[in-house]
Amino acid sequence: MGKNLLTVKDLTVNVEEKEILHGVNLTIGKGETHVLLGPNGTGKSTLGNTLLGNPKYNVTRGEIWFQGKNITEEPVNERAKMGLFLSFQNPLEVPGVTLSFFIRSAVELKTGKRMRLFEFRKELEKAMEVLQMDPSYADRDLNVGFSGGEKKKSEILQLMMLKPDLAILDETDSGLDVDAVRLASEGIREYQKENPDGALLIITHSTRILDALHVDATHIMVNGHIVVSGDASLVDKINREGYEEYEKLAQKGEDER
Repeated sequence: MGKNLLTVKDLTVNVEEKEILHGVNLTIGKGETHVLLGPNGTGKSTLGNTLLGNPKYNVTRGEIWFQGKNITEEPVNERAKMGLFLSFQNPLEVPGVTLSFFIRSAVELKTGKRMRLFEFRKELEKAMEVLQMDPSYADRDLNVGFSGGEKKKSEILQLMMLKPDLAILDETDSGLDVDAVRLASEGIREYQKENPDGALLIITHSTRILDALHVDATHIMVNGHIVVSGDASLVDKINREGYEEYEKLAQKGEDER
């Protein structure tokens, strides 16, 4: 398992006694970009939250291996320090904590080193410029009063600054207009340029954010199962034909079980 950055083996997950994921298997290598597509409510966000260790999601069977270590029982903070990152579909507002303080604290916790304020601000301003974020947002409370688009930019800004080994982007393009999606893609490409071994798992039911990115593998999830995996051409097929074929495939599998 150490050859892969992430290995998910037979992962079965309950939320409030209801089984949401049913024996999911997934491997992601260094520097790879994987896409997880599927209809709404099919378990995509559950997988992302489970990988990061959200205690609301109970692993009843299976294992999660990251960086060659079994992290199935590891808490969220330990997974984050190891290099896992999750951008939220609906980012939380945190009154009393500025965006810059939050990011600087996260960077220092991840690296275990103090970061000089001048160097941090210089790097932060450079990243904000890529995203065309007003510099004043750095000194505003995290996501408080931010528009939906600015909250999503804030998530990409954290990605760029933290440089995680594996970033899970959950519906980052949801609710964004064309220009905002383009800027989010720019931020993702900047992250990839600065961290070429960094891997991405992009969770979405849309595909706009993928237009400017190289995709190594695509996975289709229906009803808590990954029913098929393929290359980037699978994204184009979904855009043309939708999910009906895969919903039938998932139903057939459930009937057989």
